[in-house]
Order: sequence, then structure tokens, then C-alpha cells
Amino acid sequence: GKPVEVMNTGGGKPVEVMGLMLGHLNPNAPHTIIVTDAFPLPVEGAETRVLADDQEVINFMIDLGESLEVTRTERFCGWYHSHPFDVDVHSHCFMSSTDIATQLGWQRAEDRNGNPWLAIVIDPLRSLAKGKPEMGAFRAYPPEYNAPMNELPDGTLETEDRVRVERWG
Repeated sequence: GKPVEVMNTGGGKPVEVMGLMLGHLNPNAPHTIIVTDAFPLPVEGAETRVLADDQEVINFMIDLGESLEVTRTERFCGWYHSHPFDVDVHSHCFMSSTDIATQLGWQRAEDRNGNPWLAIVIDPLRSLAKGKPEMGAFRAYPPEYNAPMNELPDGTLETEDRVRVERWG
């Protein structure tokens, strides 16, 4: 596999990185996406947002997609990005509101074409500190989805406000 990317600005503070993933559905388990490759995008971002709407990035994505259509049988199946904030008690493998909006846009565009879209968030600082990858895979519920009462982002239920806030903010 490819290494976890950690980019530093001149001042030594890590910045977010982003890329696209190539893959396919598992023919034996159609609800499973197999990621076969990853391609970094020419973007770097701050803690609250990764810039992916720049025309240079869009042109890069189009060119990459066109070249891969000729050389590969897999399709783009999702995106990844990092949350290099700090090494804290809790992992930074979560989707921010900007991440959710980005994911939902991709899901709405790709899912209807039979191409389920996946998001992976990597916590590179915890990965380095623990000596093993810290990451999470995500899909987004559309705004019209009505979640069960007290459902947490990981799908579990928690009725105690204190516990919910302590873990998820």
C-alpha cells in the first residue's frame, strides 16, 4: 500500500492532503468496495477545508480520469483526505460538515451510475505515533434521512448526553 502522507508547511504545521481512489465493487460481496489504487491531488488545505474546487485541480482530475480510462479497468470509487490536527485522546478520523457536503455531492453524482462513492479520512499524526494506520471509511446520509433518536456518527445509540458530547462533541 501507499504510505500515509503528511505534508508540512514551512512552519512545520501539517496540512491536509487529498486524493482520489480507484477500485471496484467486490463481485462476491456487492456492498463491499475494493480500493486498488490512490492518486494524490494537487491540493493542500487548512483544518476546516480542503480546496478541491480550484480549476487546476478539476483539470487535473479530468486528465487523470481520461488517462486511466485507457490503462485501467477500475473506476474512481471515492476520495481520501487527512486530518493532521494533533495526537489527542480521540482519533481525528471523522467527517467535518464540509467533508459531508463534499461526500454527499459525489454520492449523488456517482451512486446513480452504479458507482458507490467512498470517503476515507486518515489521521496521519496518530498513525505515526501508534505505528499503524488510523483511518475511517465513510458514506453520508442524505439530509432527508431521519436518523433514529440518539444515533451517533458510528451508528451506535447513546442516550446519555454527557457520554455523547464527550465522545463526539
